[in-house]
Amino acid sequence: MKTVSLNGMWSMKIDGENVYGITGEFMPAKVPGSVYETLLQLGKMPDPYYRDNELDALKLMEQDFTYQTVFHLKQDMLDNDGLLLHFDGVDTLGEVYLNDTFLGKIYNMHRIWEFDIKELARAGENELRVVLFSPTKYIREEQEKCYTGGSYDCMDGYPHLRKAHCMFGWDWGPRLPDAGIFRDVKLLGIKECRFDEVYVRQQHEKDSVLLDIDWSLELFGEETLSEVVFQVTDPKGKIYEQTEEGKVLITEPMLWWPNGYGEQPLYTVKGEVRNEKGEVLDVWERRIGLRTLTIKREKDEWGESFCHVVNGVSVFAMGADYIPEDNILGRVTKERTEVLLTDCIAANFNTIRVWGGGYYPDDFFFDLCDELGLMVWLDFMYACASYELNDEFEANIRQETIENVIRIRHHACLAIWCGNNEMEAQVQDKVWKPTAKQVMDYIKIYEYIIPNILKEYDPVTFYWPSSPSSGGNYEDSLNPDKGDTHYWDVWHGNKPFSEYRKFHFRYASEFGFQSFPCLKTIESFTEKKDRNIFSRVMEMHQRNAAANGKILNYISDNYLYPKDFDHLIYTSQLLQADAIRYGVEHWRRHRGRCMGAIVWQLNDIWPVASWASIDYYGRWKALHYAEKRFFAPVMISCEEEGEMTQRPHCIEEPHDIVKTARLNVANETREDIFGTVHWTLRNPKAEVLLQGEEEVNVPALTSVWLDKLDFSSYDELGIYFAYEFLADGKAVSKGSCLFTAPKHFEFEEPGLSLRVEGDKIFVNSRAYARSVEISNEAGDLKISDNYFDVNGEEVCVDILSGTRENIKIRSVYDIGA
Repeated sequence: MKTVSLNGMWSMKIDGENVYGITGEFMPAKVPGSVYETLLQLGKMPDPYYRDNELDALKLMEQDFTYQTVFHLKQDMLDNDGLLLHFDGVDTLGEVYLNDTFLGKIYNMHRIWEFDIKELARAGENELRVVLFSPTKYIREEQEKCYTGGSYDCMDGYPHLRKAHCMFGWDWGPRLPDAGIFRDVKLLGIKECRFDEVYVRQQHEKDSVLLDIDWSLELFGEETLSEVVFQVTDPKGKIYEQTEEGKVLITEPMLWWPNGYGEQPLYTVKGEVRNEKGEVLDVWERRIGLRTLTIKREKDEWGESFCHVVNGVSVFAMGADYIPEDNILGRVTKERTEVLLTDCIAANFNTIRVWGGGYYPDDFFFDLCDELGLMVWLDFMYACASYELNDEFEANIRQETIENVIRIRHHACLAIWCGNNEMEAQVQDKVWKPTAKQVMDYIKIYEYIIPNILKEYDPVTFYWPSSPSSGGNYEDSLNPDKGDTHYWDVWHGNKPFSEYRKFHFRYASEFGFQSFPCLKTIESFTEKKDRNIFSRVMEMHQRNAAANGKILNYISDNYLYPKDFDHLIYTSQLLQADAIRYGVEHWRRHRGRCMGAIVWQLNDIWPVASWASIDYYGRWKALHYAEKRFFAPVMISCEEEGEMTQRPHCIEEPHDIVKTARLNVANETREDIFGTVHWTLRNPKAEVLLQGEEEVNVPALTSVWLDKLDFSSYDELGIYFAYEFLADGKAVSKGSCLFTAPKHFEFEEPGLSLRVEGDKIFVNSRAYARSVEISNEAGDLKISDNYFDVNGEEVCVDILSGTRENIKIRSVYDIGA
């Protein structure tokens, strides 16, 4: 098969009046690309992320747009048996014309679109035109015909269009429903036939893996005799040929493991179809990992388990929920995604959940997850809405499902297909006021259409109808002891962090807490006068209407009132890290009962206040540094009791409370861990009041509790508890906790200082310093640890990237000082 790329510089024009005063002339436009991206590159529109420029950018999408290019064809392309025009992705509503002849419609950004142009194309010059229609007009018109409910933060009617839903807004994203040709465009010249699909099944034995390769061909012209041959190359270059039965036997297989459990070797599977002359007609080549991967659901003493099992090993899933990295899709590159996913590995993730309100990620996303060892929970692209089936919509989503399953199913990282985000529970609760038909259509889509497609195209990968769910059919969807759970009483429900400890979810696939991004990020979209969280611009970049109030409410429960805007930002990030730490540490202490903690959310789609641990510009918040600690393979944590759990308000009638600490060491490795737990009880000056240590053996893939320690005789306002786990004399994991809220602890001025020596920063304190933040003026500093506690000692961290100038330091003591 011959391929001719049509990527490059096209022409684009806006059809009609627009808010930026651009007339209907054609302008140069990169393909792949989009309308917003083109206008920004040409300087014809202001940054839609700055201040409230989003509002004008949204108005632009009331227009239609035309893309066109001229390409030249040689006769040898025309002489092929088939000649196809192939689009990997168009956003979203369009019509395609070749040499002024209508080829067909495009109406789904999640699909591949191909058009037969053999009879229309000509040798020499050909003109290709793609007309894209207003997405905002379309959803408005369709909503008038048939009402479908959806997220309150989105534009009304968004479920009618198979376009990334969050482009129409979300409670962390703007309303910027861009348009364009966002993936590759090419011509395919096909001689005789091409591969239609290839599916590789694995049969694992003790010392071998047998690959059973199913394939089919798409014929063009008359059927001819052809030969299909596959071979497999291992990571060291050894080649395995097919047996006479057409299978491939891999001896001494190198197994693929998630991050933290083993290596990620990848094998290359290559197939060729040849005609009777021996000519290669088409090639199929992919990388696979040799592994078994499924979800275990078994009845047990707590209900029913829900956990990933890889190569027979039960894995505690640790990671976060991934949303689209940018509203302007052309900015999402392999290099940018690699930085983001590598940051996940740096924070000890083993799992990424791709949320269903965006779009199916590019191939390079899954390639990177294969290489890094990140299991992927992949939602189909439906979220927080009601959908209504008719023949056209059903045919559309069937083809969307088939194409994406075929494209993604070979990846080692693919751990689970999930029907949708939050719709089973929300349809059941009638959050979006679905009609009776929409309630029934939900069952048809997610419990009949999609699973039946998977039975045909990917029967090996586990399918789950919705997240959260207990198994489908609207049955007990929110059962905490079965299936997966989205838990939001901490944050949306204003419950204290300690509320997490009342639940032992089998798999927490969504839970989160908001914070503001760092000052440098806020400066990117504000003027100085905007830097108040209740300013119009700051509220435009805070898409959850109640969130600023929630942040202040939680500050009032935990910290002193911040003395300025910058310290308010810092405090919000500490809250976020504290909240999520409470949940994850608790669930890891109960490994076996709970087997997953997936934090909402990993990343941002634009600069915004949100639940992300990494902001739009890739800057780590306090949460991401905390995730590195509480997702560490070996982790020590403390379940303390004190004022926060027994007397949350100091104005309560005086009563005695216990002040206890119970340590736990969790071992999420495949080897037993031997070490020493060392603890100290200290006063605010970091002076040791009591101490102790204990030798501990933590078997592989378990957690071990130590005896409870009672400090009830001490004043909770003047003590804190520090602890660490040492293996081979080195501190593997450590932390500290208070017995009262930080706002009431009697901190001493810590006298923090730092010095930089090469790639190292040395921090010193003369007293207890909590949540020490190291930052620089440029906002680009990334270090090996941050937002950590210092016990009147010297701590050294490594500079991973960023400038070394104007480095500053602060701690909780500085919030209200």
